[in-house]
Formats: sequence, C-alpha cells, structure tokens
Amino acid sequence: MPRPLRIEYENAFYHVMNRGRARQTIFHDERYYQAFLDTLSEAHKRFHGIIHAYCLLGSHYHLLLETPRANLSRIMRHINGVYTQRHNRLKKTDGPVFRGRYKALLVDKEAYLLQLSRYIHRNPLDMKRPLVKDLATYRWSSYRAYINKAKAAEWLYREKTYQILGHKRRYQGYARYVMQGMDDDILRYYQRGNLASIIGGKDFRSWVYDNLLPELEAQEKGRRIQPDMTMAMIVKGVARFFDTQPETLRKVIKGPQKGNEARKIAMYLCQEMADVRLKDIAEYFNLNHIGSVSFITHQVRKRQNRGLTRTVDTVVKSIMKQAT
Repeated sequence: MPRPLRIEYENAFYHVMNRGRARQTIFHDERYYQAFLDTLSEAHKRFHGIIHAYCLLGSHYHLLLETPRANLSRIMRHINGVYTQRHNRLKKTDGPVFRGRYKALLVDKEAYLLQLSRYIHRNPLDMKRPLVKDLATYRWSSYRAYINKAKAAEWLYREKTYQILGHKRRYQGYARYVMQGMDDDILRYYQRGNLASIIGGKDFRSWVYDNLLPELEAQEKGRRIQPDMTMAMIVKGVARFFDTQPETLRKVIKGPQKGNEARKIAMYLCQEMADVRLKDIAEYFNLNHIGSVSFITHQVRKRQNRGLTRTVDTVVKSIMKQAT
C-alpha cells in the first residue's frame, strides 16, 4: 500500500508525532533532550519552521508546527534524521531510532490550535503513569515557557496561542486554561484507533477536500479526510443521495439487479472507503456469499466510465459533507 500523501501548503499547521522503534526510549537523559531541542532550533533557522509547542517524553515527542514555506517533509527529514545521528553518537550505536514515518495531522488553526496546545502540554500529566504531579516542574516541554516559569527559546512562537486565548494576563490565563483539562471532542479524536490526517471543522475539511487533493479519486479523498468511515455512514449517505432509505439498500432484491444502482454503489464504496472485509460487506447487505460482493463491486469498477465516475464522485462528496 502506498504511503499516505502529505498535505502541504504555505502557512499550514500540523500536530506532528513520532515514537521510538518498538516503543523504545529515545531520550535517555538530559543530553538527548537537549540534542533534540538543538535540532528543532536548526529546523527553524534553516527551513523556517515555526514551533508553537513541543513536548518530549521518554519514548516519543509531540510538536505543534507551522510551515510558512510549505516544506513539512523537508523539516521533518532534518529533525528525525539529524536527531537519529546525534542519538546514535551519544549512545554509541547505529541504526534507526524511530519506528518509521512520523504522523502529521493537518490542523484547522482557528478551531483547534489552542486545544492542541493544551493537549500537547498536558501529556506528562495525562499519561497512564504520570511523569509529574505539577506540569510546571516538567522541563522538557514548552509549557514552562508559556507560563513564564522558564525562558522561551528564540524559535518558540507563543503569540498565536496567546492571541486565540484572548486573556489579558496571558501567563496566568494560559495556566488556568491548561489545568481545566481536555475537551471531550479532542479526547474522543485521539482515542480513535485510526487517526484521521486532518483535525478540523466541517468547513475546513471541505476546503481541504475541494482544494488540496485535486489529483485523487473521490474514494481516496474520503479515506484521507475521514479514514474511520463506517458502512452505516456510507450507506446512509448513498441513501440520502438517491432519495431512499438505508434499509432499502441493504435488502436483497430477487431477480435482475440492473436497476438497483444505489445498492451497487453503496457496496462498492463500503469496499473502497471502509476498513472492512468482504465478509463484513456480505453480512451487512444480507448476502450469503462474498463472491456476490466481489462480482458487484467488480462490475461497478469496470463501469467507471465518465458518467458513472461523476456519479460516484458526487456521492462521495455528499457523504463527506455529512460525515465531517
């Protein structure tokens, strides 16, 4: 399976995460933490990446990163690659340090920047085994700088977060905000097993769908925007588009299936967009054999002529607008 496409554009915001290979420790003592911070400083100076928040933990890290020059991949190649070299020199080892490719969530800054800043800073406290009782004592995040308990690095940019917070006494206001705990919607988002590549409101997701993924087919766009799509969500969206009921699409109609276009498209999109097996689709659509699913979805795929492709694309777009 090809790697997911990185959505990059000028002044984009990302929540970037990576962890050690096999969940191994990547920051063994103060020297390692400082080496990573030095690497962040270099990424800022050389590639103009703006770090809005960071939190380094024993086995992983979190960054809230802005890319004025649309160069996330280059910035992260420097951060992960150079830190790997420095880690191995300190440890006197060689080989990969990280488990693989970093995870980068594209962030709707107007709706979620403040909440993600809080999420990142609360990590040492919200872990299953908290690292500290008081966040103000944790040295390896930007939280102490945010509440004026430590000098902020020249490459740490706090003003955007303070601006959104809108509190006259910024240090005390931010501390109170963080200690209020996490928003339920953010917690639900991060508790999903399969994180979407975008965290944002409906308008932001629609803008990404329409403007930033032009070369992809509609089904692939759907996987990028909402990878935890369920069969129920897909069937509901198809039913709405064809002005029928979801229960109707799930019924087996005996005899020729020529006119049952909506049911066929629903089954096809369940295979293309949902993380399910053919057996699951067969059961959901009340079919006895997975071969029936394969035959129907193959027929739809073969008929991806201009007219049907346009219909499928329109259906997917309708589903995404309802789901995001």
